[in-house]
Amino acid sequence: MTNRERMRRILHGEPADRLPAVHFGYWPELLQEWAEQGEISGELARAWNDGNEADFELDKRIGWDFNWQTMASGAISLRPPFEEKVLEVLPDGFKRVQNALGLIERVREGAGSIPAEDDWLLKDRAAFEELYRPRMQYDGGRVDAEALRARRAACADRPLGLHLGSVLGDIRSMLSVVGMSYLMYDDPELFAEIVDTYAEMQFRCAEDALASGVDFDFAHYWEDICFKNGPLIAPDLFEEVCARHYKKRNELCRKHGIDLISLDCDGVIARLVPTWFENGVNVMFPLEVGVWGDQFAAFRETYGPRLKGVGGFDKTCLRKDRAAVDAELERMKALVSLGGFLPCPDHRLMPGSRFDLVCYYAEQIKKMKI
Repeated sequence: MTNRERMRRILHGEPADRLPAVHFGYWPELLQEWAEQGEISGELARAWNDGNEADFELDKRIGWDFNWQTMASGAISLRPPFEEKVLEVLPDGFKRVQNALGLIERVREGAGSIPAEDDWLLKDRAAFEELYRPRMQYDGGRVDAEALRARRAACADRPLGLHLGSVLGDIRSMLSVVGMSYLMYDDPELFAEIVDTYAEMQFRCAEDALASGVDFDFAHYWEDICFKNGPLIAPDLFEEVCARHYKKRNELCRKHGIDLISLDCDGVIARLVPTWFENGVNVMFPLEVGVWGDQFAAFRETYGPRLKGVGGFDKTCLRKDRAAVDAELERMKALVSLGGFLPCPDHRLMPGSRFDLVCYYAEQIKKMKI
């Protein structure tokens, strides 16, 4: 049985020969640590990215079957991107940097965390019309069908996802958390127009990608619009502004035979799951354990077997010892028994994760009875 078959059968609640060992990539700092420890080469650490040849090589060395983030898409973000440049070097060693989305971040070299949002360009309608609307337009050159077919061929046995983009997550990244929090109430018409404009471009890219004839195993969204206490947007406003865009893209996918549609959102997602689920998203990922505890069992009780899960394994145990890993594997057994669930570390493996324990986890998860 191939890994593509295992993934599809398990998430559809059908029998499979074993669980695949699935992961969600690494913090670059962890790969640097492993290189310094002699576990991998520095070249491999520097070359790694989701679903590339270095990722496949690491899979072989560790024992993974595939990275859930192995995906393909067109140019589904701003085109052209903003120039990435240093605006100011501060006395404390931080730099103010403009990124490709027009967000001004405060960063420091070697600091492995989410950069602080310092300022942003998308502040009003004038900025939207002049700087952003032109970059959000669809054109036929955004999707390279030959590149998609080559990507499918390179993945062979691995599940390949069609990345559908982001209905709100990218917008949050352009506006900043603070900017989005104000704009959605100060100028709700502009906020909705930004979402609609960006969503239409991504929908048309999905149409082109699906017209390529590539056999995608699932479709996927990236959002990251929740934190440890809940969503960054009121659920009723989220439903009003965003629901129809999920429905439109998901109906398109199903017309092309894709019935597994996953969504990556960190944090406590429970209050947004109804909008996602009712509009066609049926796989929650990465199901962070976090300080709030496991969520998938509760989701299954609420939504039934049509809601699937990938993730849910508390990755912090991979910094400890085998006993901690064994305890977390034991917890996974109850979730696996529900059907339609694939264990996977609940986010990218962090610095301090032990190479030997990661290899041990990948070995043991394949032995778990399903």
